[in-house]
Amino acid sequence: MASVTISDAEWQVMNVVWNGQPLTAQEVVEGLADQADWAQATIKTMLHRLVKKSVLTYELQGNRYVYRSRVRRSDCVRDASRSFLQRVFDGESAPLLAHFLRNSRLSADEIARLRQILDQQEHKS
Repeated sequence: MASVTISDAEWQVMNVVWNGQPLTAQEVVEGLADQADWAQATIKTMLHRLVKKSVLTYELQGNRYVYRSRVRRSDCVRDASRSFLQRVFDGESAPLLAHFLRNSRLSADEIARLRQILDQQEHKS
């Protein structure tokens, strides 16, 4: 599947779907109730837009639409990360990582995990 751009609002909708699919439109609305102050019609419009983008699929069960993701969260994260890296850091990973490390408070466990990832990357070379 080709890369698809998902807006920030659509990410919120997709996170609800990924976390609980399959979901009816009403269940998506309820899942977003604590996160966003959107009207039900707004959420249904976003669901329709995500179907048009081929990110979601649906089936009619009785008089309800039931939604499922057509794409994996990890694929969307990868595409969004690549787009961000290209736009903001001219495709260079090291400046991105340095920026986040300088501007984040990391626990000892997070630091250990990052060291492990860096060690694995070093041994791939």
